Amino acid sequence: MKEDFLHYVWQHQYFDKTNLQTEDGQAVTVLRPGFRHSDAGPDFPNARLQLGEVEWNGAVEIHLKASDWYRHQHQHDLKYDQVILHVVHTADEPVYRTDGSLVPVLALAARLPAGLLVAYEQLMEQTADKSVPCAPLLGQVPELLPTLMTGRALLERVEQKADVLAALYENLGQDWEATAWHALAAAYGFQKNSEPLSRLAKCLPLTILRRHRHDTRQLEALVFGQAGFLAEHEDTAHDLYVQSLQQEFSFLRHKYNLGGTGLAAHDWNFLRLRPANFPTVRLAQLVGLLHARPALFDALLTAADVPALEQFFAAPVPEYWRSHYRPGKPSKVPALGRGSMHVLITNVVVPLRVAYARHLGNPELVEAAVALLDHLPAEHNHVTDLYETLGFRHRSAADSQGLLALSKGYCTPRRCLHCSIGSRLVHPNGVAR
Repeated sequence: MKEDFLHYVWQHQYFDKTNLQTEDGQAVTVLRPGFRHSDAGPDFPNARLQLGEVEWNGAVEIHLKASDWYRHQHQHDLKYDQVILHVVHTADEPVYRTDGSLVPVLALAARLPAGLLVAYEQLMEQTADKSVPCAPLLGQVPELLPTLMTGRALLERVEQKADVLAALYENLGQDWEATAWHALAAAYGFQKNSEPLSRLAKCLPLTILRRHRHDTRQLEALVFGQAGFLAEHEDTAHDLYVQSLQQEFSFLRHKYNLGGTGLAAHDWNFLRLRPANFPTVRLAQLVGLLHARPALFDALLTAADVPALEQFFAAPVPEYWRSHYRPGKPSKVPALGRGSMHVLITNVVVPLRVAYARHLGNPELVEAAVALLDHLPAEHNHVTDLYETLGFRHRSAADSQGLLALSKGYCTPRRCLHCSIGSRLVHPNGVAR
């Protein structure tokens, strides 16, 4: 048994409450179990209980054994002085607050329904070699439940991404345009180069780039220069265009005091990337976007549908980078593909719109933003393919994102009791929570 099981039992009050008493003989009435959270401090704050004749407001702490209170050092932590009830499976010893007062203990070992524990153990037995612990048991739940849970996981995933952008917005002085630039820059790294592109956005503010958006050569000099790709080497020794960019960057670096703030060529990842995904290619695409789309945030916010967003991302790259994967290396370079555009819509446009809609307090805009994913094709990878073989709906990017969130947030960390499917399988009366 894991402590998570007792959290589930207490949260939903799935135990026998007949003559409920603490270990020291006080009658217990649960008026409000509290609200489960994962932050530092007691497990269930905002609880309301009646112990004997006295009504208490405070927190409930959950452990398998009462002695875990000491193992976790709660006796020295002032945050745990607010605990009004210590709920455990086994009460093996009394526990005390920092001031020496006794913490009332409620033991649940003899009060757990046998069917509940058996169902829980049956579910946990599936975790040893299964990516989806409940896979063998899915036939026991209504067909609609996996779809509902996937939708819930999708919303959680989008909200988490929106939280990141909302924090970025605050850190950038509440500037939505700058937020869009930083979000796009990181996303154009497509995982392998997200970190260096994020650093580039920090050391090359949009306020500087805006001043040169009408001149692609100056934009190229700033972007590729700060990225560390204009350092002279044997491939560029006779490339007149790169040399002109070097000269332009030398002037602009001095003008904006950029010396020492940029990246170096070795900061970027080329290994095991197709040439079309080289960071130099992505930088050229960003330059094209900055030149052709002067108001990034407004355009991302107002594009009516997926085709309009695809048109936004289809901004032409500067001529030199249509025939060079790297400085001084001639070769034909394809334009940004639709698949990459859809990744950008999923990872930038939707969460950015959600963050802005929450900023405005407009839930309808949140729904409209998430609905964009229904109009993008489903993603296919080993995670989504696994869920599809198990019968989960997988028709659009909304389903794909939900399945990825389900895997990362619930199945892989074995958070089965937080999932509607796992809750349905464990609950003694088959009622999903």
